[in-house]
Amino acid sequence: MGVVAELILIRHGQSASNVAFPEADAAGLLESGLTGRDADVPLTGLGAEQARAVGRWLAARPADEVPEVVITSPYVRARETWRIAAETSGLDLPAPATDDRLVDRLLGDLEMLTRAAIAQRFPDEPGRLAEAGEYQYRPPNGEAFEDVAARLSSFLDDLNRDHAGERVLVVAHDSVVLMTRSVIEGLDWAGVEAVAGAGQVRNASITRFDGSSGRLVLDGYNAVEHLGA
Repeated sequence: MGVVAELILIRHGQSASNVAFPEADAAGLLESGLTGRDADVPLTGLGAEQARAVGRWLAARPADEVPEVVITSPYVRARETWRIAAETSGLDLPAPATDDRLVDRLLGDLEMLTRAAIAQRFPDEPGRLAEAGEYQYRPPNGEAFEDVAARLSSFLDDLNRDHAGERVLVVAHDSVVLMTRSVIEGLDWAGVEAVAGAGQVRNASITRFDGSSGRLVLDGYNAVEHLGA
């Protein structure tokens, strides 16, 4: 089976959750100040500016490096990141598709809960997390990272089959970027932890895989130079 010519992974710009939950957790609050579904969390003003920076980065690429296929997570923060980036670029870019396999890690019953709220409502879960470890832990009715890897393995199989030889850009989430590396590079959990330990996947960062050799090879990870200061 062939592979895509290029795979670019972009994490969405800063979202309201990226600000609200660290602040709430640091203060030990039961509420983050956000309501509704994780899928509907919007970008912040900074997140929108980060998306514009992605658009300027796209505009600066050579004409023969413009993406031919664009696929995003269905979550608002990913779709908005691409919409703003595409508009800012001024390029004639392909219409984006969405794929449910690109959603963020599903936290099930713990979705949109602060750490303090989890400890109050699900008192056994902090202990389960500590015992299992971050990457093996599965929240109630949610996903462990192996579940994310399984759906991304399916996504990549379909992507390489349907778009072999094409330049593909994906806008999704930090867990998707990390576990796509795991799937493509065949990382074990120690390898995943080593990558994660080197630094979190940053908002609006760019990760690139080159498929010109007939297999996908990492050619840049978590790059944020395009964001400037």
